[in-house]
Amino acid sequence: MNYILDDSAERIDFEAVWSFLSTTAPWHRWRSRDQVRQQVESAWRVVGVYEEASGAQVGFARAVSDGVCDAYLADVYVLEEHRGHGLGKALVNRMVDGGPGAHFRWTLFTAGAHGLYEHNGFSVPNQTAMVRPGRFPAPAPAPSARPHQDEPVV
Repeated sequence: MNYILDDSAERIDFEAVWSFLSTTAPWHRWRSRDQVRQQVESAWRVVGVYEEASGAQVGFARAVSDGVCDAYLADVYVLEEHRGHGLGKALVNRMVDGGPGAHFRWTLFTAGAHGLYEHNGFSVPNQTAMVRPGRFPAPAPAPSARPHQDEPVV
């Protein structure tokens, strides 16, 4: 079986992404369909893996970035029935080294597949890394995320 990697956002099959993330991915079952759509549509970059013969999307990754020096890798998957062909390695490689972010510092959070990410240059951070865990479910968004000019910032 042959596969194609493509970073065209227009080609991403949102239904395929939603199906995997909402039923199979343990890391994001709490997100709503609208939240996932917003994340996919606002991603700095997306890469899909497609079965050449059928065109069906069988893998996905998205990145969030400032577009200058830092990027965050998220929602990486290859459907189970297509694993074992090196698609995960190729997908991560295309995302981090095969595009405009090749020189960036990349981060991700993952409970598994460490070898896959290490193969692409990821390593456990040193003592300089800190994380503020998310709070879920998220509250309704405020009318403005920025303080008003007359509000003191302490």
